[in-house]
Parts: sequence; C-alpha cells; structure tokens
Amino acid sequence: MSGLEHVQRIGAAAREPANWAQLLRFSLVGGSGYVVNLAVFAALVDLAGVQHIAAAVVAFCVAVTNNFVWNRHWTFDAREGAAGLQAPRFLTVSVASLMLNLGALELLVGEAGMAQIPAQAISVAFATPFNFLGNRLWTFA
Repeated sequence: MSGLEHVQRIGAAAREPANWAQLLRFSLVGGSGYVVNLAVFAALVDLAGVQHIAAAVVAFCVAVTNNFVWNRHWTFDAREGAAGLQAPRFLTVSVASLMLNLGALELLVGEAGMAQIPAQAISVAFATPFNFLGNRLWTFA
C-alpha cells in the first residue's frame, strides 16, 4: 500500500463516528490505567523506596492487566475473540509501549533531572498513541 493510500484510509477512518467513540473509550480505559500506573509507581517510589525503573515495570504490569480486561470487553468489544491470541498481542504492544515509556522516563529523570512522578506521567502519555494504534490495528482487529 502506498503512502497516499494510507493517508486516504486514515482520512476515511477519521470520518467514521464509531471510530471516534472507540477512541474515546480507549482514552477512558487508558485514563484508568494511567491512574493505576501512577498510583502504583508513586507508592513504590515514595513509600517503598523502589528505584524508578523497577517501580515503572511493576506499575506497568498492574496497569496492563487493568487495561487488557477493559479494552477487550468494552473498548473493542472483542469478547468473542480468542483471549489466548489477544492477550499475547496486547502484551507485545504494551511491552513495546513500555520500552518507549522507559526510554522517555530515563531521559527525563536521568538526563534532564526531572522529578520522577511528573516524568513518569509525561512518559506514559508519550507512549499512548503507539499503544492505541497497535491494539486497534493488530490486537483486537
């Protein structure tokens, strides 16, 4: 498929109200996962003294479980699909998004000297578009 064909497909998809509703549901689920992620991260960093990268990985594991359940059942209404196929794909997309998150987090904390919790908030938001597209186009297609 050519670049022009991709642009045309994206334009056609953007004109479909159902796609916008799905994006809204994904964003709400992502928002809940975002809160879960930051709450777990803050508890581990501030209360337990866990190093920021390790805390981000644990927070990711808790949030990804929350997000898989909600996205499968509500966002993409993929209950009829094989969870055994969807779960590894969801995890693959999520791990790739986590790698983007961790790279951004390390740059913000380690290089820019930003406080850990705001840096994590920015890092999670940075990885979100990749996460949506991967799940929309591959996991729950």
